[in-house]
Amino acid sequence: MRGLRPFPRSFRARGAALAAFVALAPLLPAAVAAAETLKVDTALPYVCALPSGRQPVTVRITAAFPERAATGEEIRPTDVTTTVELPAAAVADLTTLGAATVRAESRLTVGMVQNERRAEATWSGTAQSVGVPAEGPLALTTTGDVPSLTTDTAGDLVLTAGNLALDLAPSTADGAATTPPSLSLACAPDPDAEGGTPLVTIPVATGAPGTEPSPPPTSPTGPSSPAPSPGLPLPSLPPDRTSPARPDTPNGTSGTPTGPRTDQREDRGPRAADADAPGAPGARPAAPPCVTEKPTPMSLSAYITGYSNVRKLNGANIIPVSCVLIEQGQAEFVVRPDGSMHLLTPSEGFLSYQGRKETPPFKATFLTFGFAPTTATLVLEQTGPMTVDSDVLLVFPDNISETYVRVPLVLRVLGVEVNGTPLDVGPSCRTEKPLTSHEPDPAKYPGDHLVLLGKGRLINGTDAVGYLLSSGGPLTGEVTIPAFKGCGTKGESLDRLLTASISGPGNHVKQIQGQTCNVGVEEPTMENCTEDLQPRQVPRPER
Repeated sequence: MRGLRPFPRSFRARGAALAAFVALAPLLPAAVAAAETLKVDTALPYVCALPSGRQPVTVRITAAFPERAATGEEIRPTDVTTTVELPAAAVADLTTLGAATVRAESRLTVGMVQNERRAEATWSGTAQSVGVPAEGPLALTTTGDVPSLTTDTAGDLVLTAGNLALDLAPSTADGAATTPPSLSLACAPDPDAEGGTPLVTIPVATGAPGTEPSPPPTSPTGPSSPAPSPGLPLPSLPPDRTSPARPDTPNGTSGTPTGPRTDQREDRGPRAADADAPGAPGARPAAPPCVTEKPTPMSLSAYITGYSNVRKLNGANIIPVSCVLIEQGQAEFVVRPDGSMHLLTPSEGFLSYQGRKETPPFKATFLTFGFAPTTATLVLEQTGPMTVDSDVLLVFPDNISETYVRVPLVLRVLGVEVNGTPLDVGPSCRTEKPLTSHEPDPAKYPGDHLVLLGKGRLINGTDAVGYLLSSGGPLTGEVTIPAFKGCGTKGESLDRLLTASISGPGNHVKQIQGQTCNVGVEEPTMENCTEDLQPRQVPRPER
């Protein structure tokens, strides 16, 4: 990306791509009948590094796969769950922290082998908070969208389970974060287990008219009764924007057989809707203007969206597509006392909507007190500086990235309807202070603010996985909604009603940032920017 060179080219994200795979030409033949599905449910032995030491755990994976596929046909795992059965020792580690509940996020590496060619994908999942037992084991089940894949070569495609990263966010009985606020567990298949860690084998046949269907695949659980395919239409994705489309092939790729590839939808976070992509409807989704008035060579812009839980109302409201303008700071190379090498890049930013530092207005609908349908029109208003601190740990071959986004946001209520009847909240209804998160470095970052964390990995010579400021991705956090003030008119205060209905801790936030547009460089990367220098990519929210 021109104008952004905080690390060597081999370490940078290539545009909107996330998977380390070369695109193949999908040639879906109409004559090949739709395959039925095979349901996989397998329990695999793993070893996890816990605070109390290495412990054996069981990882149970369920998913549905097509029984067979044709070359060029999209293979999409569905109904994927990953359940980690933590032993009593791991539960003791949580109770020692005073944890009453815990929320989990998982990242499972899945290997793909076909005709001695290999590739990898990451299956990511999240889970709602569950109670921590006083003793005994604990099962944590995560779910989420996973990458689809295609291959242009016939032959058995074998999927195997690899390393698993499990991030735990424990909370005390009153909803506060523990100290430390998170635990990250690194798990790997048990090297002493017999039979390895296979998930499924999918026969892939040449997609030509008259091709005989291949025999059904096998799985570690043995034969399974096939279930009818749901037959839902699968959305097509734009090609890798880092490699300009070639006009001599159906989807702009070279067509050279290079093995399986994936659509890293969950890892990448946003799925771009690009007006220039083949097969796109001709225009990107609606998005507010995102224009940098006086750009510098380090100016970036991006769209964000996502979801935020409202724990008291047992629901979630959408964070609307919003513009963020970012000024990237100077990257600094640092060697720490332990010998680790880091690339630190500080940046600042602000929301931008019609000249104000806020999101566009958005509506959230809940059942207040469990029975009254209530719709509120809301705005998130930025009340102080937004800081974006990126830290890339340089280790060969994987370079680990962590990015903290900190921003003070006040929640303003513009209007409320209860069961269709307007409730006058007045012109000044808002939270009495900014939304708050646990701050890992309060001495450096005092005050009330939201904290979001994005984790990524830059694989030497290939692409990025997870979140990077330049390429975007998912950022997550947990927020406390403060009490409300200034709500109501004509001497009737609604502060206590809104506070009782909405305010409180433990509200999970998942924000998706799109690919940035490098606005201020002499020749902007037009794969990432529109002609009028706005972000080309409009992300979609993910739960």
